[in-house]
Amino acid sequence: MKNMKLQINSLNNQIRLLRTCNFVQHELIIRSEMKRLGFKPAKLPKLILPKNDIEFGHYLAGLIDGDGHFSSRFSICFNIADSHLAYYLQRRLGFGYVYKVKDKNAVNFTVSDRLGIEIVISLINGKFRTESKFKQLTRLLEAPKFNRFSKTIKLSLNKGTSPKDFDNYWLAGFSDADASFQIKLVKRSASRTEVRLNYQVDQKTDYLLCMIKNLFGGYVGHRGSQNTAYYGSTSYTSADKVVKYFDHYHMLSTKFINYLQWRKVYTLIKTHQHLTPKGLKRIQKIKSIMNSQNKYYCLLMDSINDL
Repeated sequence: MKNMKLQINSLNNQIRLLRTCNFVQHELIIRSEMKRLGFKPAKLPKLILPKNDIEFGHYLAGLIDGDGHFSSRFSICFNIADSHLAYYLQRRLGFGYVYKVKDKNAVNFTVSDRLGIEIVISLINGKFRTESKFKQLTRLLEAPKFNRFSKTIKLSLNKGTSPKDFDNYWLAGFSDADASFQIKLVKRSASRTEVRLNYQVDQKTDYLLCMIKNLFGGYVGHRGSQNTAYYGSTSYTSADKVVKYFDHYHMLSTKFINYLQWRKVYTLIKTHQHLTPKGLKRIQKIKSIMNSQNKYYCLLMDSINDL
């Protein structure tokens, strides 16, 4: 009976979390983390959301290129810590529903209404970049219920590779789906530790990764045993370009918090504080908390819900 009561309380907490997640709370958490990193209150930036349908369309296209799927419906899965993002999509599109995935620490956002799917396609058309999504959409539009709509739209991929073609929210959405920010410490000698900042993206093919390499520099590697590819950037020059992009086009998931931590280390390197014992110790502390970010986020979200 006691175990059953604990399970019911846990389920109620999860339901409450899912229903109350929103971007006001998300921003409070981001600002709390920035204060914890030492940012002064006057310098805490406001989370920047896509302002119009064009910006939102680029963000959504990137998110879908990373993790979305079209069959007879549109769906995308999020870690439970990013429930606020699923509800944001629901509110922004005006369609779809969010539900917790059974026995997993995840939620799924699904759009099955014909009009809702048509809105999604209209927003991302000409902005998404993957052939696999193009094929999924082509098959989807063959369904009889899309006969009228398919006559009014011509599906097209964004194949642009110049920096100007990435001056939008696409990479922010794509990074929310598939990127990670890493801090690596390499011991060079008893008195010297090298600090590397790595922005990494993993994919099954290197098509999109080569585009990111052209944008930021860095390198593209392959894992033969897994038949996958990855992009990585460990130079300060690349980090500088990454910062300029993500300071302007914010990610909307909890990865933005990881980015802020990563960026703080970037600032410490820029001011040469990583060469001092105090600065290196601070970097080690920031690195240690990045791996447990989702747990920290969920705990802080619960504390805000209880206010």
